[in-house]
Amino acid sequence: MTENDANPPRSPVTPQSPAKQQVVAVPVGYRQGIITAITVLLGFSLTFFRFWGLEAPGKWTIPSVIAATTVVLAVVLQIVALFRSLRIEDDDAGEYRKTVRWFVVSAAVLLVGLVLAVVVSADAD
Repeated sequence: MTENDANPPRSPVTPQSPAKQQVVAVPVGYRQGIITAITVLLGFSLTFFRFWGLEAPGKWTIPSVIAATTVVLAVVLQIVALFRSLRIEDDDAGEYRKTVRWFVVSAAVLLVGLVLAVVVSADAD
């Protein structure tokens, strides 16, 4: 056995590049669907707030301010979801899922605001 047999030549060490994350694209039509859903809910939210918060008769009370603030928060969350859905990065499935979460949270906050508004309106009678 020669010295070369015991220690075979090694190839130069090349650092392993970090594994690239595979980007999974959102199927065709999903982005258009969520944009439509967000804009429909946003349109409803703004119309409801305009009527209930600005045109309906009655006095502002602490509970009605809380209900109105909740609806405004839902509108803000919907605008964030709409902004996210219009970004190019939202073609990535991971980003799309985050946008859907923003939208679902905004819908839940809106539901809480609507329930509060109904309770406030029913209590005013």
